[in-house]
Amino acid sequence: MAELIWNAGPVVKLVMLLLVYLSVVSWAIILYKWRLVRRALQQSQAFLDCFWSKRRLDLVAQQLDSFSDSPLTALFREGYQELVRVQPPRKEGEAPTLVLSDSGADNIARALRRSTTQQTQQLEKYLTFLATTGSTAPFIGLFGTVWGIMDSFHGIGQTGSASLAVVAPGISEALIATAIGLLAAIPAVVGYNYFLSKINRLIGQMDTFSQEFLNIVQHMARRA
Repeated sequence: MAELIWNAGPVVKLVMLLLVYLSVVSWAIILYKWRLVRRALQQSQAFLDCFWSKRRLDLVAQQLDSFSDSPLTALFREGYQELVRVQPPRKEGEAPTLVLSDSGADNIARALRRSTTQQTQQLEKYLTFLATTGSTAPFIGLFGTVWGIMDSFHGIGQTGSASLAVVAPGISEALIATAIGLLAAIPAVVGYNYFLSKINRLIGQMDTFSQEFLNIVQHMARRA
């Protein structure tokens, strides 16, 4: 294999170098996203358990550092900070009560949507590279193969010999580019589909949590 790669033409070598680069970067992204998504899923579930077990939002806010890798933590922080901000100033000695106007509820909803968008962009970061590698690497490899075969037939035309011993080495060298292209594309496609399904799950959790948080706050304000 090493001898075939070394004896390949300069264009085929350039194609294989590009494919190796795409493969290495794809594997780095896969390992990084696997760790990120795994921790996000684990801590999101732990955060939900904490959120539903507590009876007060301020108690939940004190535990946020334990779930720093969960996107739900960012949503809660943004929503809770906006909730505190829209509260009217209390007079001295007045008992703390939760007040929420329609404009305050709209502000909290906007803060939750903004945080959801930011967290979604963070989760989907680098997925475009995996998708691009998975869709283009086979064609890049095929280009190297076609170019190598063209070069082989050009050599056959110059030597005037079409025996198998003359044709086979050039074609085998050219086919390596296609093989490397597939080796780069397959993990990228598998990783992209896997992470996309997990990220969609997290996005669904964020949408559900945003609605639940807003409903809880509105219910607490009406009860107060």
